[in-house]
Amino acid sequence: MTSEQRQKIQPTWLGKSLAGALLGLALAYILIAFFAWYGPGGIDAQDKVQFNMWMIPILWLTLFSFTYLFNSARQAWLILGGANVILYSLFLLLRGGL
Repeated sequence: MTSEQRQKIQPTWLGKSLAGALLGLALAYILIAFFAWYGPGGIDAQDKVQFNMWMIPILWLTLFSFTYLFNSARQAWLILGGANVILYSLFLLLRGGL
C-alpha cells in the first residue's frame, strides 16, 4: 500500500478538540448514567454516587484523548455525535421517556 492510498490523519486539532470536549463529555455522562441506573445495585446502591462522580473525568479524558485518532474533525463530530444520539435515545426509551 502506497502512502497515497492510505488516509492520512488530518491535523485539524481545533475541530477534534471541540468534539472531544463537548461530545466526549456528553458521552461520558450517558455511559455513567447507564452504569448508575442499570449497574450492580441500581441507582440506590450505597456509595455508587461517589464512584460515578469520580469515573466521569476518567472516562471523559480517555474519550477526549482518543478523539485525535479520527481521520478528520468531521469524522470525529459525526461518530461522537451519532453515538450520543443513539445512547441518549436508548436511555430515554428504557426509562420510559419516549
